[in-house]
Amino acid sequence: MNTDSRDPKTYDIIGAAMAVHRALGHGFLEAVYQSALKVEFTARSIPFRSEAPLNITYRGTLLPLTYRVDFVCFGDVIVELKALARLSGRDEAQTIHYLKASGHARGLLINFGAPSLEYRRVALSREGDNRSADYADYAD
Repeated sequence: MNTDSRDPKTYDIIGAAMAVHRALGHGFLEAVYQSALKVEFTARSIPFRSEAPLNITYRGTLLPLTYRVDFVCFGDVIVELKALARLSGRDEAQTIHYLKASGHARGLLINFGAPSLEYRRVALSREGDNRSADYADYAD
């Protein structure tokens, strides 16, 4: 595991995704990258839950449906995978909704579909009752 002081957990997840992208390249379906990441996470001792259900609450009431997120790593980092030519605002919004629904503060949106791996760190911050998302956009 990496000891990068900025955010070692997301740094380690991104490193695993880069290894998968270097080995497979782009062009596969999302499910292929998800399966390969399971192998890479295990090899790197990154704890994860795959296809993790996220409960949704409204005004303190648990709603009778769930979201399914691709991964929850280290128990608190949401990881959403895509295999698209390019990411859109809709993909970012999906990740933000997952964060809001789960109560987690940070997530990664990773796109394997481009020639270079694309990833965005997404963090929710609370100021009063308002939540906002901060983005960081990177490619290898």
